[in-house]
Amino acid sequence: MDYIDYYKILGIDKKATQDEIKKAYRVLAVKLHPDKNPNNKAAEEQFKKINEANTVLSNPEKRKKYDEFGENWQQREQAANQGGGNPFGGASGQQYYGGNEGYGGQSDFSDIFEHFFSGKTRGTGKTQNRKGGDYETEMEISLEEAYNGTSRIIEVDNEKLRITTKKGAYTDQLLRIKSKGAKGSGEANRGDLFVRIRVKPSPTFVRKGDDLYHTQIIDLYTAVLGGEIVANTLSGQVKLKIMEGTQNGKTVRLKGKGMPVYDNLDVFGDLYIQLQVKIPEKLSEKQKALFEQIKATE
Repeated sequence: MDYIDYYKILGIDKKATQDEIKKAYRVLAVKLHPDKNPNNKAAEEQFKKINEANTVLSNPEKRKKYDEFGENWQQREQAANQGGGNPFGGASGQQYYGGNEGYGGQSDFSDIFEHFFSGKTRGTGKTQNRKGGDYETEMEISLEEAYNGTSRIIEVDNEKLRITTKKGAYTDQLLRIKSKGAKGSGEANRGDLFVRIRVKPSPTFVRKGDDLYHTQIIDLYTAVLGGEIVANTLSGQVKLKIMEGTQNGKTVRLKGKGMPVYDNLDVFGDLYIQLQVKIPEKLSEKQKALFEQIKATE
């Protein structure tokens, strides 16, 4: 594999501290996340690169190898790796994710992102004082659960764990739960558990970043004369005023009725409601006559 300058990818100096690495990664992760750059292949590739860079540089042991061996660091890493087995015996798809929190303590935003895996285990141990391999799995939640936060109980190596998601979780968010992976040479040397979030499509709302989109049908008479309708949001029903002469396809913005912004729960995205006017398919003779009268006055 060609040598990649991880420091250059994150835009930091080789003498950067761990806090500076985390800060640089956090800024780029928010900017390049796929939810904020839908269908942008360039941003997606760059997002993968910053995750790879952060995976190495935020780990003092890997960073040391990278700084010492340069382009040969991965061969050195692979020579030392010890993988773990499948820990999810009876869990069958029950996964967990704890926002930016590692198991048993608070970690940084950078902990939620890692390399994109494919059901693999990873290890970083040595022959002596060997660290156990890492586990990875997925957690599927609904949009409502992503909005409100939720929890799952899973079993890892015969240990039951309850994981609570934070509000604003999103698809492809990756969690790191420290010391809940495969066992190493001792309990203190266990690997980590990584959980990828999958938010199921909603039949009601379409999510784009922190904003939500919804289509609402209104009757012809309300569109022509104006009035009030009840609109659904993830935080409950709200009354929406319809202006007289509302056109089909008009979009109304409800500020602050979108998704909570992850790790900034005082900030919400917006909800955009597109109004679709339903034309009556059958009219009574009296209704037809009234429409004829209106037509004649135009």
